[in-house]
Amino acid sequence: MKSPLDAAALDQIFLTARSFNRFHDRPVDDATLRALYNLYQWGPTSMNCQPARLVFVRGAEAKARLKPALSPGNADKTMAAPVTAIVAMDTRFYDPLPTQFPANPAARDMFAGNAALAEATAFRNSSLQGAYLMIAARALGLDCGPMSGFNPQVLNEAFFPDGRYKVNFIFNLGWGDPAGNHPRGPRLSYADAVQVL
Repeated sequence: MKSPLDAAALDQIFLTARSFNRFHDRPVDDATLRALYNLYQWGPTSMNCQPARLVFVRGAEAKARLKPALSPGNADKTMAAPVTAIVAMDTRFYDPLPTQFPANPAARDMFAGNAALAEATAFRNSSLQGAYLMIAARALGLDCGPMSGFNPQVLNEAFFPDGRYKVNFIFNLGWGDPAGNHPRGPRLSYADAVQVL
């Protein structure tokens, strides 16, 4: 099947894009972060629930708050990155559902009365939104370095002390320096990863 995107766009977003460990010393300005949000926000979520909440950690003081939560292997590269995106989930994402998903007036109560369903929905959909954010960043010419090597409790205490938001994952953001890349790892084959039933 031929993609409606040209080869250069597919390369930029997927085929030659990489997870970066190092970034050039080029700031990511407010206009770029706003453009990134304005593109990312259109990714679909179930019931249009949009549970992700973002923190773009850019300043030195904020980076210092983030550093104690990082695993040793992620600390230096994160401190050097222009921006670190915290993708968090709002545990009360369902409160605005009457506005966001008017097709089902009972949607808010369904989640408000079922903590396990609310948590699973928030995690699943904020994960999707974090992926949309990285794809949107690549589409705008930025590079990403996603990480799960951090202590969520320490990060939540530093950035979300009231407990309403909880971190899902983090990634560094900017213009990547390929000198820091490892050789690209192989992907699973279609036969190993896919069933058509």
